[in-house]
Order: sequence, then structure tokens, then C-alpha cells
Amino acid sequence: MTSDAIPAAMLEEAYAAIDATNAADPARVEVDGRSVPAAVLYGQRMTQVLARFRPDSSDALKIAARGQHIERFTIPRETYPAGKAGYFRWRTELKNIHERRISEILRGLGFAPDFAERVGKIVRKDRLKQDPDMQVLEDVAVLVFLTYELDAFLLKHRPEQEKVAGILAKTWGKMSEEGHAAALALNLPQEVVDLLHQGLAARANAED
Repeated sequence: MTSDAIPAAMLEEAYAAIDATNAADPARVEVDGRSVPAAVLYGQRMTQVLARFRPDSSDALKIAARGQHIERFTIPRETYPAGKAGYFRWRTELKNIHERRISEILRGLGFAPDFAERVGKIVRKDRLKQDPDMQVLEDVAVLVFLTYELDAFLLKHRPEQEKVAGILAKTWGKMSEEGHAAALALNLPQEVVDLLHQGLAARANAED
């Protein structure tokens, strides 16, 4: 099949294959009284938020959103050294795994090699601000975080307010203006808004 003609059935098959792979995640979350693999729920939330944020997305972007964190659970952060160097090594390896696995799955389903490669590149997000699909994927990932994961993040890092402010500001800087508008429409808690402003001010002062 060609990369510009993706039947709806093939799209659903890709979603199902990604979910089946992510079902091996040992981490579970409770949703509506059901225990669900965390990676599966994350992918489904990415699909839902993308549909609201950019309903006219390409099929390649839709599949990239569903599989952005495919098999992320296979290389936990704690298996790499602490500190920035270890973190960046971990992040690079995650990109490699996500790109390889999503491409393998799509080729196995009969998608054209160029389409499978494109989805893998979107998942890597190596060209934010230059590639529109990669930028939308980043915006959606942040919106999923703010919508579903923010409370747990704040609870975990509440004593580290300066660190939280820096993380929020760095995350904000990766988003587009459209992403900013969607994030503000979520009516974020005042605590988060204050921390974001604190982080942005600190970044601005550091650049002066």
C-alpha cells in the first residue's frame, strides 16, 4: 500500500497492534474499576487528546501519537546512571527503541516502508519547531501530562518547588502558541500558573 492512502481498518489495526505490545507493561492503573496497563492507557489518551486538539491530523501523526511511548517500560530510568548525563543517555535510547519498534510493527502490518519510517521519525521528535507533525505530537504529550498526570507530579515533587518551576518552564518552551492556548484553556491550578511564571522568569534572567 502507498503512504498516502491509509484505510480506516488499517489505522485501527495499527492501534490494536500498538496496544497489544504495550499491554506487557507491568505497571497498572485503575480506570472505571478496571486495571489497565499504564502504557495502553497512555496511548489511548494521546489518541483522544490529539483528536480534540488537531482533528485533521495525518494518519502518520495519529499512529505516532498512539505509539509515542511504545515499550517505554522495557528500559526504566533507574537502569541508567543518575544525573543529566545518565538521563540524556536514557532519553536517546528511548527514542531509538520507539522509532525502531513502531516502524517494525507497521511494516509487519503491510504499511509502506516510507510510511513506517515517517512515523518512526515523528516519534523521535528530533526537529521540534521545524516539523509540524513533531510539534503537534509534543503539544499533545504536554496536554496529556497537564490533563491526567499533573496532580501526581505535583504531589511527588511538592518540596522541590524551584525544580518544578524549571520543569514547567522548559516544557512550556517546547510547545507551540497553539499548544499554549490549549493548555491555558485547561484552567490550570493557580499554583501551577505561579510556578510556571516563576520558572519562565528564572529562564529569562539566566539568558540576560
